[in-house]
Amino acid sequence: MTEAEIARALTPILKEVSERASVAGSFIDKEAYRIYLATVWANIVMDPSALGVDEDELESVHDLINLNAQQVLGEDDAIAGCFRFINSRTGELAMDKAKVSKTHRQLLLYFSSMILDPDGHRRWMEDVKERRRNPRRGT
Repeated sequence: MTEAEIARALTPILKEVSERASVAGSFIDKEAYRIYLATVWANIVMDPSALGVDEDELESVHDLINLNAQQVLGEDDAIAGCFRFINSRTGELAMDKAKVSKTHRQLLLYFSSMILDPDGHRRWMEDVKERRRNPRRGT
């Protein structure tokens, strides 16, 4: 897909994110916006074909989402900022307020660990794999 085609595919999704996070017309609840945007990014990464893109086009998708979100959030790396928020106490309270399900919350926290600490996430996943191969008896 060209960048213009990706932008066309993203437009209704990003419009929906803004509409769902809108309060009193033109005001945006930035906490809700961050939760929605993080959810959109996680879903696109898990299944790029749902957007009509290949995995190698995710960087372009990322850049376009960031560009759009910068206008709302005022952050240069808005996607990472959303996951920093998700991983914070304020984000935890916002997810409680939004009644984010346990599974949805776990997905967002999982992506937070990948994005915010990729090396730590890699070590953690290696530890999980090792424990699956060699489960401890009696614990």
